[in-house]
Amino acid sequence: MEAYQQTVQYLYESLPMFQRVGAAAYKKDLSNTWALCEVVGNPHKLFKSIHVAGTNGKGSSSHMLAAVLQAAGYKTGLYTSPHLKEFTERIKVNGKEVSEEFVVAFVQKMRPTLDQVKPSFFETTVVMAFDYFARERVDVAVIEVGLGGRLDSTNVITPEVSLITNIGWDHMDLLGDTLQKIAYEKAGIIKPGIPIVISERQPEVQIVFEEKASETGSKILFATDQYHITPIREGNYSVTHAAQTTVYELELKGSYQEKNLAGVLSVLDEMRQKGFSIAEQAVTEGLKKTVQLTGLKGRWQQLGERPLTVCDTGHNEPGVREVLHQIDQQKFNKLHIVWGSVRDKDIDRVLALLPKNAHYYFCAAHIARAMPAAQLQEKAATFGLHGDAVTDVNEAIAKAKQNAAEDDMIFIGGSTFVVAEIFNL
Repeated sequence: MEAYQQTVQYLYESLPMFQRVGAAAYKKDLSNTWALCEVVGNPHKLFKSIHVAGTNGKGSSSHMLAAVLQAAGYKTGLYTSPHLKEFTERIKVNGKEVSEEFVVAFVQKMRPTLDQVKPSFFETTVVMAFDYFARERVDVAVIEVGLGGRLDSTNVITPEVSLITNIGWDHMDLLGDTLQKIAYEKAGIIKPGIPIVISERQPEVQIVFEEKASETGSKILFATDQYHITPIREGNYSVTHAAQTTVYELELKGSYQEKNLAGVLSVLDEMRQKGFSIAEQAVTEGLKKTVQLTGLKGRWQQLGERPLTVCDTGHNEPGVREVLHQIDQQKFNKLHIVWGSVRDKDIDRVLALLPKNAHYYFCAAHIARAMPAAQLQEKAATFGLHGDAVTDVNEAIAKAKQNAAEDDMIFIGGSTFVVAEIFNL
């Protein structure tokens, strides 16, 4: 659809986009979002929602929550970012992406306002999602924070429950150079009287959440206090809660789902208290069919068997730690890593974690923020990581496949944008 391609091009080119330009697209208040919402009749007030923030785990948690609510029979909106392949992935109802026609109509209707207000790409897409969910009359929408929390465009909603998954080092140039400062920004989604679930206790930041919850008079729950989770085998967890033990099978693989699961289950408990009917069967089905129900891509996704080929969008220090832990669980002879990064991240912390015995294929996604492959190769060498510089992501994958034996493993990651460019995703 030509009109759709032109519309998306307008969004990319006319509005500052964080994915492409970085910090310059980040606006430090919510005035643009309020202004856009006003023009379309404040759609964010017309549906119930769950708000999800965190450094890592917020995407997986959002998809699991949406899948369970869908399985429970609720018409469920899901707003996430960034997209991997196509813009419409950001806005879904019951796993179905927003139509190209709606995207075109929304931008046409809003064009005079967009030209006047000059919002960021993210501010515009958030309000587009709200408008779509209101028009579709969703029963509930799961809204994932884009960046931070306090000043994120999504923070105009008043949800039923808020969830903060985990605090780690990411976007320090915008959110702060200590974990406490980063936690303060995430804590900005805590609203007066609205319950807040924190997925895991992190001693260095829990006080930040406790103080904010006390200030807003919000009930605060640390999910790992409520739910004790033991991994059984990959994707299977034994969960003990209120003297009962249940075994859940998760479609989303990766050891980090253990942390996300407690948060998801605690949020579902709070939603039940708000009058939502969520049977145990819906929880089991939603967790087991998350990808099928929501169409999630790029989370410990297996792309091939011999050699085992896996991609994951984890890109900051905690995310990469979890990915490496997951790689350690696999059986293989030699490890081949296709790796790319963006220029505006503190990548030293990440490079210091990567295994020195792997063979690397350094590459760069086709975006302005990507670190050139040769520069990344040079930087990585100072951390004892060696391999080839291959400009294109898919060329790098082809080279890894050429060099890998059947009992080797190929891992592709380092950046969401690297994963997004994989041909057969």
